[in-house]
Amino acid sequence: MHQAPAPSKATRRQHDREIVSLAVPAFGALVAEPLFLLADSAIVGHLGTPQLAGLAIASTLLSTAVSVFVFLAYATTAAVARRVGAGDLPSAIRQGVDGIWLALLLGAGVVALTLPTAPWLVGLFGASDTAAPYATTYLRISILGIPAMLVVLAATGVLRGLQDTKTPLYVAIAGFAANGLLNLGLVYGAGLGIAGSAWGTVIAQVGMAAAYLFVVVRGARRHGASLRPDPAGIRAGAQAGAPLLVRTLSLRAVLMIATAVAARLGDADVAAHQIILSLWSLMAFALDAIAIAGQAIIGRYLGAEDGDGARQVCRRMVQWGVVSGIVLGLLLIVTRPLFIPLFTSDPSVQDTLLPALLVVALFQPVSGVVFVLDGVLMGAGDGRYLAGAMLVTLAVFAPVALLVPTLGGGLTALWGAMTLMMTVRLATLWLRARSGRWIVTGATR
Repeated sequence: MHQAPAPSKATRRQHDREIVSLAVPAFGALVAEPLFLLADSAIVGHLGTPQLAGLAIASTLLSTAVSVFVFLAYATTAAVARRVGAGDLPSAIRQGVDGIWLALLLGAGVVALTLPTAPWLVGLFGASDTAAPYATTYLRISILGIPAMLVVLAATGVLRGLQDTKTPLYVAIAGFAANGLLNLGLVYGAGLGIAGSAWGTVIAQVGMAAAYLFVVVRGARRHGASLRPDPAGIRAGAQAGAPLLVRTLSLRAVLMIATAVAARLGDADVAAHQIILSLWSLMAFALDAIAIAGQAIIGRYLGAEDGDGARQVCRRMVQWGVVSGIVLGLLLIVTRPLFIPLFTSDPSVQDTLLPALLVVALFQPVSGVVFVLDGVLMGAGDGRYLAGAMLVTLAVFAPVALLVPTLGGGLTALWGAMTLMMTVRLATLWLRARSGRWIVTGATR
């Protein structure tokens, strides 16, 4: 990191308390989100294989739509945290309200585009004649919940910026419980089948959005912040989010290319790849929780015009990233005899899985630093640099990954390419962090 006064033990302890108090609830909320899909899959799976196949296709489309707009949370967190640091809570909440209005507009656009094109979108996945009707039904109903889901993203960003990650955790837990109960009642109790699962999820999502809006509206009234849509503020939010959208799409492209290459390697390889990708994503939740804490804390320090404090907490969070990566890597290696049989009993898949899994475990400390620095730069509002760095990473990764089958490499070689991708990300983010150019203080960047 760029030179800053060495923090005292008391300062380091203060940083640690802040990181833990924000990261632990954030991790809980992050883990709760994929549990929605698991609950839906468990309930729909008992209806039959075509229904489950339809759910898999529709949920892939829905999760892609939500992940593309995750910038609503990231950009709002940074903008709100800066104003909190500057001591201007009314403006902080006003910024969050603009993000929520932007979420509603984007959600309405997604619904308008998806409803008439749902059969065509399902067809892109090559769904069978038996699964396609179920996928279309689930997609057309559940897409109605997208505006609520995007509001949840934006409102989550508001609360994170206000240094509150506990409320999102409570809302996520309540939403998960409601989703499960509604799905059971509508699928089996009301006999609505897969449509009941979709409606249950939509109702749960709307309920979560309503809970967030209640909290934000209450805060706005308390601090005298306007709730009306402000075109200039909404436009500024979109401009701040655009680079993060590019970053997210580039990262999605990396994952899609990796899966496409694995599919060309053979059935055992793609099965093992899916297992590793699931584990990689689970570990990413833990590391992303630290990154979320970074977004909130860094934004607050910069808003308070404390550049040295931002450097110090950045350094401390990098240490957290390294240690967390080491712990996760060791856990992956030590527990592999326990979890591998849970995923597959096929010896060929297990043999293919093991060496690639060891590569992933060894590079977890790198992943830890990458996630932390990603969060630090997001918190600083350095979206344009993050977009450019991710495009460079994609440009390096794509040809290397696509050469794996041509050169006769297997899954371990593919995950070697994935570690190259993370190493390039580390290099670009580390250079930016060391330069100090991300440190722009004040209530706005």
